[in-house]
Amino acid sequence: MFKGSLVALITPMRSDGAMDEKAYEEFVDWQIGEGTEGVLSMGTTGESPTLSHAEHKRAVDIAISVAKGRVPVLAGTGSNSTAEATDLTRHAKEAGADAALIVTPYYNKPTQEGLYLHFKAIADAVDLPIIIYNIPSRSVIDMSVETMARLAKHPNIVGVKDATANLARPLHTRRACGMSFCQLSGEDHTAVAFLAAGGDGCLSVTANVAPRLCSTMHAAWRQGRVADAIGMQDRLLPLHDALFAETSPGPVKYAASLLGRSSEFCRLPLAPLAEATRAKVRQAMTEVGLLN
Repeated sequence: MFKGSLVALITPMRSDGAMDEKAYEEFVDWQIGEGTEGVLSMGTTGESPTLSHAEHKRAVDIAISVAKGRVPVLAGTGSNSTAEATDLTRHAKEAGADAALIVTPYYNKPTQEGLYLHFKAIADAVDLPIIIYNIPSRSVIDMSVETMARLAKHPNIVGVKDATANLARPLHTRRACGMSFCQLSGEDHTAVAFLAAGGDGCLSVTANVAPRLCSTMHAAWRQGRVADAIGMQDRLLPLHDALFAETSPGPVKYAASLLGRSSEFCRLPLAPLAEATRAKVRQAMTEVGLLN
């Protein structure tokens, strides 16, 4: 269903902190033109925790409108409130999203049974494909393979965005959930290794500023040009490092600003980047060939 190079979209904002809808429209269109094979609106990279529900839904509407069916659109609809996540997922369905990306509930620290009941309740309530977003570094909890296998039996739960950086995990997930269960990496550094472990693609931060390079890397892998894919991975490495030198999406929004695609503004509590981080991002962008 979803494969190759997908992007977890930033949300361009004006200097006053308001969402820049025109820049967002142009950004989504540019991504598709550069070869990105799917877009995620309102993931963590899109600053979803600090957008209002109205802004959140508006961003999803824009992405779907601009994509016009050219690539799949995923809508981030997760929350640590099951009712809130259900409402956002219902909107995604009504707006025409191809799937919902739903993060494991942060802060609440539910048990594995709580995780199962949370996702099952949403999947029962809304007839839309759901990708589970498992990111222990942000949400504290880690969904077990066993819990994921239980959820994979639900017809609406079709895959996972795996941000564990554990390269044994996709092997066990494939064994437990079956070959048709979509596995997307949530870690740019491990994208090629994840593909080698049976993954289908990567939901990338780096693709915000290097969409053509990321899509080329995935195309090389699918065509069996393994050495070319590894070479592209090596080329992108300093950019991956720089874009996570501080809390994302701060560095990637600064990188996008260097390309004229967005302002670097992030809403509090994300602080403006340190000068050392700015220098690191600019140097990496130059080294990779994105800046003259």
